[in-house]
Amino acid sequence: MFIVRYLTHPQVQIDPAVPVPQWGLSSIGRARTEVLANAAWLANTTQIVASGERKAIETAEIIAAGLGVMIEIRDAMHENDRSATGFLKPAEFEAVADQFFAEPELSVRGWERAVDAQSRIVREAEAVLARNRPGDVLFVGHGAVGTLLFCWYAGHPIARVHDQPAGGGNCFAFARQGHGILHGWRRMEEAGI
Repeated sequence: MFIVRYLTHPQVQIDPAVPVPQWGLSSIGRARTEVLANAAWLANTTQIVASGERKAIETAEIIAAGLGVMIEIRDAMHENDRSATGFLKPAEFEAVADQFFAEPELSVRGWERAVDAQSRIVREAEAVLARNRPGDVLFVGHGAVGTLLFCWYAGHPIARVHDQPAGGGNCFAFARQGHGILHGWRRMEEAGI
């Protein structure tokens, strides 16, 4: 059975002066990823597909180097478009994110609607899976669109209750054949159990 995993990038270096898609991994995020690169549960991974955002690419590159696998970058796997607001302080961001998930048909403060972000991430994942190449697939991306993808494959309505745990660096897995969920969000250090 081939497994598909969706991994969110871990901790980033937050800089309000830099556009969010250009943020890179923090030293903690990089260290967590370097440990993961040697995880036995990734051994059958033959495809690593990353969002075009810097933090996702950096995460994917570290893992790909450990596995000797090339990465594919798919720009349309980016996080939900939040450019209308730019950087928001944590409390304000959480409030807007709550509304994003609670009202998926609405554009909250100019953000991409959750239903549109979900359609986009599902379309990207399905395009990769349709190639039907042997081996496991690792998608490397972001929390909000990852949650939207999880909701889709798990058959759940869009809701923040299905969001990854705080801090990033979490993974869920599903079977490539039939798309049944194998496990929900787990910290990347515990994803193989």
